[in-house]
Amino acid sequence: MGLITLSHLIITLQVVINTVHGAPSDIQLDAKAQSTHRLDSLNLLSYTLLLILTVLTIWLFKHRRLSFVHETGLAVIYGLIVGAIIRYSGATSQVINMQVFVDETKYNSSLPPDTLSLYMPKPNPSRNLTFQYVFRNEIDDVKENEIDLKATFDPEIFFNIILPPIIFHAGYSLKRKYFFRNLGAILTYAIIGTTVSSFIVGILMYGCVQLMPIRLATSFTFLDTLYFGALISSTDPLTIIAIFNDLNVDVNLYALVFGESVLNDAVAIVLSGSIQHYGKRYQLGTGGFEIKAFFQAVGDFCGIFMLSLLIGAAMGCITALMTKYTRVRDFPLLESALFVLMSYSTFLIAEASDLTGVVSVLFCGICQAHYTYNNLSEDSRIRTKQIFELLNFLAENFIFSYIGVSMFTFPKHHFETWFIIAGFICAAIGRAANVYPLSFLLNLGRHPKIPLNFQHMLFFAGLRGAMSFALAIRNTRSEARQAMLTTTSLIVIITVIIQGGASMNLLKWLKIPVGSDEETEALSQNGGHSGNSTPRSDCNEPFGAPQRPTQNEKALLARVWGSLDSKYMKPLLTHSRPTLLETLPVCCTPLARFLTTTEQLTQDGSNSKRRDSDSDLCIEENDLSINSRINTRVSVYNRVISYCVNGAIRIN
Repeated sequence: MGLITLSHLIITLQVVINTVHGAPSDIQLDAKAQSTHRLDSLNLLSYTLLLILTVLTIWLFKHRRLSFVHETGLAVIYGLIVGAIIRYSGATSQVINMQVFVDETKYNSSLPPDTLSLYMPKPNPSRNLTFQYVFRNEIDDVKENEIDLKATFDPEIFFNIILPPIIFHAGYSLKRKYFFRNLGAILTYAIIGTTVSSFIVGILMYGCVQLMPIRLATSFTFLDTLYFGALISSTDPLTIIAIFNDLNVDVNLYALVFGESVLNDAVAIVLSGSIQHYGKRYQLGTGGFEIKAFFQAVGDFCGIFMLSLLIGAAMGCITALMTKYTRVRDFPLLESALFVLMSYSTFLIAEASDLTGVVSVLFCGICQAHYTYNNLSEDSRIRTKQIFELLNFLAENFIFSYIGVSMFTFPKHHFETWFIIAGFICAAIGRAANVYPLSFLLNLGRHPKIPLNFQHMLFFAGLRGAMSFALAIRNTRSEARQAMLTTTSLIVIITVIIQGGASMNLLKWLKIPVGSDEETEALSQNGGHSGNSTPRSDCNEPFGAPQRPTQNEKALLARVWGSLDSKYMKPLLTHSRPTLLETLPVCCTPLARFLTTTEQLTQDGSNSKRRDSDSDLCIEENDLSINSRINTRVSVYNRVISYCVNGAIRIN
């Protein structure tokens, strides 16, 4: 009996030993997971410390009133330092690499598999272990430091996480009154100018590449250089705009610089996508220029841009309706959460529809600021303004820090000296072709004119930034795309540090007025300029006392849209006056009454003017005569009384 019990015990111990045979490997895997977690934390800590250092240095510069370098330049410089430290110092943690040789002909270097399944032998012969790896990118050196890999982010993080709040904030904080007042010039610079600049840069770069060594010349196609022209034509004057805000530069110059940069980001990303579609979807493979494919790509550009714009505007209007006709404002936290989620979903809807989320979220931000903002509670107004301002600040500085870090840690840089030099020169020529010829054409019919010193500032404000870098890093498979990334990164770094640091001195050298209040305009009727902000005494002097712009000074598109907006859109989407009862025809009175809230009918007209001084689009309240307002108010009261009386008679 004792022998039987002992034999059972031995068998049980053998089973347990065989079962836990993998314990050492489990311990190793736990250690590997812990090491990976530690490296991830160290990576995030590095960027967090970079942002902390940037914030503290910004405070020091503002406290000491130093202006030779701006916050974005500081973020880039700190990023370069940290990237060099990561690359050249510290203990080396080798990446475990296994060489796998493929003998199936359906896989090749141009079409790698999305996942890789490795069948590893196990001590237990009954089955094998299977590991699956996800494709990341092509590598040149298998002996990489693991911290280098962790310091490199997936490019999709920029498009799906970091860029949306930056672009939305650009639309949400837009000075809409001055944006729409200069709408014609902004659209000209952003759409026509960016397109012209892209093609000029692309053509010049293709010519320069053909003069370079044969190895480089054969690496680039004409579509590659056009793509480079599109991505490098996107400007990011974050530094310039921050300085404009600090110095209170003329609001029209601010609107031209900011509006053009906001829209040309959207144009650049749609244009780059259309160039890619030209080669992938439409071209027949001849390698030459094809008229049909070209016009299909142009139609692709227009269609994607307009559909993306409509999605953004529609989501903004839907949010405005939700906040107007519900009482979600009674719960400010829920109201703010709904606002943020609806805005972010706009980007995702456009991307999921194979459109451009940047365009959608930009125009969603404009619509949210113009309509939804007026329906929000006071807490939500403050909260949404501050949260997007904070997200924009952190995201922008994170990107510029990462640009500096990636110069040392990103494995796909390819330095081609001649291509880099040509990139700097062609980018400057493309920017000049955007600003000066179009300004000359605009001044032929524009009132007031855009003076030459403002044109010089527009040219100088063409810094390259987040959008150019994000487009360049999205695809680095080929040697040509790697050279584009390196050139773009260097252009961003140099322009941000040098141009951003010299912008304040340039304002003084160009005698551009600073210290202007919001209503002071420096754009004169005759295009003159002065070096101070002294108010003018008559209409012939360059600039002067605050005046309400005359109807002729407003862009034609702005006047048309302003009339439609003030009569129909604002009464429908906000609680503003006049109501739809005043503006819609008499036959639409039942519908107008249904869409008019009690708050619109009962609010005091004298207090209906919104506190946001920038909320008026173009047609201001005092553009209407006093008699006109009195007549319309009497008319609406008569229509309401008539509607109610007739309804009571029908009920009886």
